[in-house]
Amino acid sequence: MRVKVPCLLACFITLFCSTWAAAWVGVSTPGGGSTVSSPVHFVASATSTCSKGVSAMGIYTASNSLAYVGNGANLDTNLSLSPGTYNVIVQEWDNCNGSTTAPLTITVGGSGSGVQVSQPVSNSTVSSPAHYVASAATSCPAGVAAMGIYSGPNQLAYTVNGSKLDANLNLNPGTYNTVVQAWDNCGSTVTMPVNVTVSSGGGKPGVQVTSPTNNSTVSSPAHYVASATTPCAQGVAAMGVYTADNALAYSANGSTLDTNLNLNPGTYNTVVQEWDKCGGSTATPVKVTVSGGGASGGKTFYNLQKQSGWTGYALLPSLNYNICPGCKSSGPEETWAWNEGVGSPSLSGSATQTSIGGTASSQKFSDVLWNNHLIGDFSSQGLPDYNKTLAPSLHDFTYDVYFWVGNVETSQALEFDINQFVNGQSFIWGHECRVAGGHQWDTWSNPGQHWVPSGVACNPISNAWNHLILHVQRTSDNHLLFASITLNGQTANLNRYDTPTPTSWYGVTINYQIDGNRNQDAYSVFLDNLNFTYQ
Repeated sequence: MRVKVPCLLACFITLFCSTWAAAWVGVSTPGGGSTVSSPVHFVASATSTCSKGVSAMGIYTASNSLAYVGNGANLDTNLSLSPGTYNVIVQEWDNCNGSTTAPLTITVGGSGSGVQVSQPVSNSTVSSPAHYVASAATSCPAGVAAMGIYSGPNQLAYTVNGSKLDANLNLNPGTYNTVVQAWDNCGSTVTMPVNVTVSSGGGKPGVQVTSPTNNSTVSSPAHYVASATTPCAQGVAAMGVYTADNALAYSANGSTLDTNLNLNPGTYNTVVQEWDKCGGSTATPVKVTVSGGGASGGKTFYNLQKQSGWTGYALLPSLNYNICPGCKSSGPEETWAWNEGVGSPSLSGSATQTSIGGTASSQKFSDVLWNNHLIGDFSSQGLPDYNKTLAPSLHDFTYDVYFWVGNVETSQALEFDINQFVNGQSFIWGHECRVAGGHQWDTWSNPGQHWVPSGVACNPISNAWNHLILHVQRTSDNHLLFASITLNGQTANLNRYDTPTPTSWYGVTINYQIDGNRNQDAYSVFLDNLNFTYQ
């Protein structure tokens, strides 16, 4: 006969005791009556009189509110709970249709940082689109900047500004280790993993476009949001947006699409299309009229890749990457070219081919920089700003460009910069896609004069058009804010602040640069739909 074991109320384990302690649920954390922070870490185990053993364990955070369930006789999970007092029940179900429970009361504190996900419940099975509802708190005095959902490693499927998130994600059938993440205005992040299994048999096959609506009038950039389902068992391979016949303006892998397209004023018969992994395709036409003016009240320079004002320079390692004053595009130190009006590959019919060539053996790892003065001194856009009133009034800038590379791996790095020179201060928002050095985005430290790794992956696609959007700001107290990078529909909110340096220059310029690799292999990058918005 088994020895009866009493419940040990003095310890941090809450036990359910049967008459002979033959079936029980033991919760090792959290302790009953304790005050904890969210997410709450639950660890428990169970035994059963059933000869077939324990089938599953679960956590009820309220009556009939099953917040978590997992197979087996052990449980280890984190639950995001809002501040308050909870009468929690930890329960086991055995393979003989029996069940035992362990009640405990906990209080979730309201202070501290974290992400709280109320939907979906981790380790649950959901249908597509999966509904995500979450909120975040931070100890940063400036608050939460943004929240997002990763559907897989480095796959940012959704972002929204602020400390609350409510979104539907179209996911193909399968199991996903999703992560809900929050970024605060002090440069910190917090995450909450949410593992979900998406059941098969989703919605009606085809392309569903939620933005823009058909026959609507929009401003540029036009925001396209769409999803697709297919009867193909292998799922949707990719989605894209055509702005005209044979003019594929954007494409992205997967069954969802969320991007901004810079379009000149006019009427467009756009088409959103999906391609599945069985060779099939469906499309939805979306007719839009683009009104004049830029995004969010700003003004935009359109198609800068085919406009005048670009000047190329060689940057040599022997000169510590300062501009080579005597170098010519024909060499011999380094060769480069800027060829406008390229019809293929092209989105608009007028792309620009930029090329870097070989150099002397002593000048490997050489770069080519192109610069364009847009506002102020030497303006190429007819805005010299002689009274020096326009440039100082500008605080928000967006660099929006499509680029095409035959083999991305040939490049050492690709660089895109926004520069503002006002009131004796230099603001350099440098962005470098470090290809050969680890496929990561770096941003420029103005006072330190070096690159700062962001931890954000940069994986442009070879032999395809890549869509890049850089958003930066000059703050009201004259600091630089590297706000966000969006590559092929995936947005990373950097929210990194920096300090300007002294200068005698005046105005607003943009840079574009391609870097040579260890062999100084020749390669080309094509640019199209290069738009710059300022406000």
